[in-house]
Amino acid sequence: MKTFKLGGVHPQENKLAKDCPIEIMPLPKQAVVFASQHLGAPATIVAEKGQKVKVGTLLAKAESFICANTHSPFSGTISKIDLANDINGYKKTAFYIDVEGDEWCEEIDRSEDLIKDISLSSQQIIERIKDRGIVGLGGAAFPTHIKYMLPEGKKADFLIINAVECEPYLTSDNRLMLEEAHQACIGIQIMKKALDVSVAKIGIENNKPDAIKNMTDIAAQYDGIEIVPLQTKYPQGAEKQLIYAITKRQVPSGKLPIDVGCVVNNIATAVAVYNAVQKNRPLIDNVLTITGKSLAKQINIQVRVGTMLSEVMDYCGGLPDDYGKLISGGPMMGKAISILEAPSVKTTSSILVMSNNESHRKTETNCLRCGKCIDACPMGLEPVQIANLSKHQRWEDAENEYAMDCIECGCCLFTCPAGQPLLDLIRVAKNNIGAIRRQRRAI
Repeated sequence: MKTFKLGGVHPQENKLAKDCPIEIMPLPKQAVVFASQHLGAPATIVAEKGQKVKVGTLLAKAESFICANTHSPFSGTISKIDLANDINGYKKTAFYIDVEGDEWCEEIDRSEDLIKDISLSSQQIIERIKDRGIVGLGGAAFPTHIKYMLPEGKKADFLIINAVECEPYLTSDNRLMLEEAHQACIGIQIMKKALDVSVAKIGIENNKPDAIKNMTDIAAQYDGIEIVPLQTKYPQGAEKQLIYAITKRQVPSGKLPIDVGCVVNNIATAVAVYNAVQKNRPLIDNVLTITGKSLAKQINIQVRVGTMLSEVMDYCGGLPDDYGKLISGGPMMGKAISILEAPSVKTTSSILVMSNNESHRKTETNCLRCGKCIDACPMGLEPVQIANLSKHQRWEDAENEYAMDCIECGCCLFTCPAGQPLLDLIRVAKNNIGAIRRQRRAI
């Protein structure tokens, strides 16, 4: 069974919501939509206070190279443009929309008809993806169209679709493969045309047999799509690990997937590309997994961007009495939710509810010199060494130990019997190294 070469761990899968079909979240009465929901330069606000908007109205425009448009997920009136809290309590510019009905822009095809014929040219596809504000839904929120604007002299050999969903608890991608496989496959055909490649490979971990079978059956109806079952091992879905597992090509330190002839996108991004290109639909919603061992009900739910997470939790039955931590994303790489009075964004993938007992970290003790963190690191780094350098603020030494190659998967923290905050210290080192590099470029 194919997998990556170095490290990796096997946390409990806890795919509690894997058999729960996708439900639709009712519309809220008021929504809060961040102007910028992507990695890169902020989008420029083009809508105004008091303006009437429809679903699909452009709110903020991408005017920089790495940037993405933001559209209204609701119809109604922009009551104000002000700061709003994200899940960490940071203030960001947002549109407050009083929701009034559900009127969509006329150019959006709302029918459920499946459109297989791809009429747009490669360049038109890239422009449509940009216009519709599509970003990578694997978590990074990188503007998708940028990946298809290949640098001079670069050529893609493979389109790789990440359908691994290796994070414990998360099941939204699994449900998309069971419920929207045709849309995903047409989206992949669109991406192939934009890249001018003949082969797309979809990596799926073998703990999702139903998804593997369904995608294999559906993909057989389309040219050049191969399903690649992968060994269940975390972090199988990390970009460099996935490329190696499927192609045996290794992305060198400091390089990008295109440097080894690969472009990687998430399976949910493929569905979003289908909707953008074939239906002219912007990225206005996504599927969240609401899960946790102490929840009475597990659920996968389609939520409009800008819906308050507190309303999502209320709809799903509310928080249990014993909850100790909320996480957006999975338990390995997700971000703690400090406040639920924050809106969902394009890349919100879950609300994971952990009990008081589950959310406690191990008591920190002295390093045992056991080497488990080194064995577990999928990037071949020495996490304990980088963490020690970070403790002593030796940023350049940490850089020389390839701290910037860390993918922040959390394998080192997961395996450490001494409860050392390895990942936290490496993140601190990376932030400081990043600042040093910016200073070097400015000289």
